[in-house]
Amino acid sequence: MAKVPVEKGKQYNIKINSLGSSGEGVGRIEGFTVFVVGGLPEEELTVKITEVKKSYATGKLVKVLKPSPDRVVPSCGIYKECGGCQLQHLSYEGQLKAKHQQVKDAMERIGHLKNLPVLPTIGAKEPWYYRNKVAFPVGREKGKTIIGCFAQGTHKIIDSSDCMIQDKINNEAISAVREVIDKLNIPVYDEDRHTGVMRHVVARTGENGQLMVVLVTATKQLSREKEIIKMLRSRLPQMVSLQQNIQTYRNNVILGRETKLLWGRPTIKAKLGKFSFNVSARSFFQVNTKQAEVLYDKALEFAQLTGKETVIDAYCGTGTISLYLAQKARKVYGVEIVSPAIKDAEKNARENNVKNAEFIVGDCTKVMPRLYNQGIRPDVIVVDPPRAGCTEVVLKTFANMQPNRIVYVSCNPATLARDLEILDKLGYKAEKVQPVDMFVASSHVESIALINKKQK
Repeated sequence: MAKVPVEKGKQYNIKINSLGSSGEGVGRIEGFTVFVVGGLPEEELTVKITEVKKSYATGKLVKVLKPSPDRVVPSCGIYKECGGCQLQHLSYEGQLKAKHQQVKDAMERIGHLKNLPVLPTIGAKEPWYYRNKVAFPVGREKGKTIIGCFAQGTHKIIDSSDCMIQDKINNEAISAVREVIDKLNIPVYDEDRHTGVMRHVVARTGENGQLMVVLVTATKQLSREKEIIKMLRSRLPQMVSLQQNIQTYRNNVILGRETKLLWGRPTIKAKLGKFSFNVSARSFFQVNTKQAEVLYDKALEFAQLTGKETVIDAYCGTGTISLYLAQKARKVYGVEIVSPAIKDAEKNARENNVKNAEFIVGDCTKVMPRLYNQGIRPDVIVVDPPRAGCTEVVLKTFANMQPNRIVYVSCNPATLARDLEILDKLGYKAEKVQPVDMFVASSHVESIALINKKQK
């Protein structure tokens, strides 16, 4: 076995070749892979090795010997400590290029799709303050309540009062909750001891600045509930919904299954294009509203609908893509495992006067074969799965249904590439992939693939 050429604790000079999937720089020392947080492609660095494994090492950036022309000074004062963003030290143009490369590399290395066209990443016109949803853990430090992101790779909370990727109204909500917890002395959750009450704060901003605040508690009872409601209503005039979500389990899942309405409405309205959507505490909704419109317009373009088609929207969430597709389809079936999301989807269809969309609760792995057995043969399948991608059962069912095309929306280039390779073997050829930047300053990228049935 070859000797590992680096030692923990020692310093080395290294050239960075690319960015990893988490935004870290990737370089090699005598052919051995080293990951460096904060490194950028084409840079020469001095790094101190912090961890050595059999096939790779991690290093801490000590000095930039030759900076990338795309390196910039981060705009946020707590960027280095906070793990919420990974790419603030990279110019926005540089971020768009890096995300394009990330998708291209995944298609070639994981999907073995060497000649698949990957189009330039579509960037945001206004990069900052874009997230309509925040979910921050709550902690205590030196007798004060702290609410913010975890430091990278840890569970140490970095207190944040003006997060530059959050909608400013969400930032106001976080500040108000922090103040209320301190003033009313609400016990804060301790994950090591599994004691205390307040675990997370979730805030969602909708149409016209409507605000939903969700207090995630480790207990069913919320002490001083009436005072909390009164203080938050006074502090947050734009708040239309205040809810308590109960998460009693000893794990890292943010939201529990039970949600109680403390005051106001159970949902807020969010607008995408000409449609208005009801969004509840637990339902999925794209976090970047403006870029979601870009994404869905592109999905509609790739679907190439004429008004005669039957479409299945797998993993439909609150029916956002379904309603977009229904504008130009004969019939749309939306499938989603989260029951409250389907209720929202049905309400959204009614309120937007969309009559050609039908929603089904269930796991796509089970529902898709059932639809197939019922004789439903879609012309187009649109799929927007979780980060883990689709199971092979679902992909085989897609192929068995023999649609003319599949439009695959993905938040994970690696699982998209894997699934495109499987679909290729099942008779479906990827034609092109369009990256869309939904998550400015983070390493994540959304992509849409157009996949056509191969001609025999």
